[in-house]
This record gives sequence, C-alpha cells and structure tokens, in this order.
Amino acid sequence: MKEVKQRSTCPVSTSLDVLGDKWTLLILRDMVFAGKSTYGQFLQSAEKMATNVLADRLAVLESQGILTKAVAADKKSKFTYRLTEKGVDTVPIIIALILWGTKHCPTAVDLGLLEELQSGKDAAIEKYQRLAREKALA
Repeated sequence: MKEVKQRSTCPVSTSLDVLGDKWTLLILRDMVFAGKSTYGQFLQSAEKMATNVLADRLAVLESQGILTKAVAADKKSKFTYRLTEKGVDTVPIIIALILWGTKHCPTAVDLGLLEELQSGKDAAIEKYQRLAREKALA
C-alpha cells in the first residue's frame, strides 16, 4: 500500500497531502468530467502525464480509498478505476477549481461546463456526483 506522509494535523495540510498534486487533481477531473477509467485513457489527456507519475498517483488514490482498481471485463491485463464515495466527495473541490481558474486565469476556457456551473453550481455538483456514483456501481 502506498503511504502518504502527513506533515501536520491541519485539515488543509492533510487534504493537500492526498490531493495537493496537480496530476492527482487532473486524474480526478478526467474521471468525473471525461469519464476516463483506464490507464491508457488517462495517458491520452492533453497534459501528457508521464507513465511513472500516473502509476504513482493512481496507487496513492487507491491506497487512500479515493478510487478502486479492478480487472477489466474485456481484457485480464487491463484495469479499470472507479471513484469511491470518498472520491465522489472531491467533485465540489474540482468544480471550485474550475470556477476559480475560469475567473482568474485568462487562458482557462471550458464554456460548456462553465455555463452549466454558472446556471446552478449546486445542481451541477449534485449531477456530477450522481454520475460518478452511477459509474462506480456499473
């Protein structure tokens, strides 16, 4: 099991010990908003994560109970990843980052999602949490 070293007992610090890496948040983003669930799909992200970094972050997320890993139904050498309830609870965090980024970073654009969030952030959070739960149970 991959261990995460806690630097303090501060809730912000302990959350960052698990989620404070950009690659971790991008994996979660891809799971929630792009429906990605396999190693190969994560490698196709625009940010071009290195394979060793992806493997490490997936191991950390699994060891922290944020996602589960299972053998894929179509190929025994392939794994699929699904969010746990703890992972579903990261949806509001990711949405907050999306809103902050579109407000303060002039090059950040996702107009479809932004319009959805601006018309009802709480409804969007509930929608994406529901979709993530449904996918986890599939």
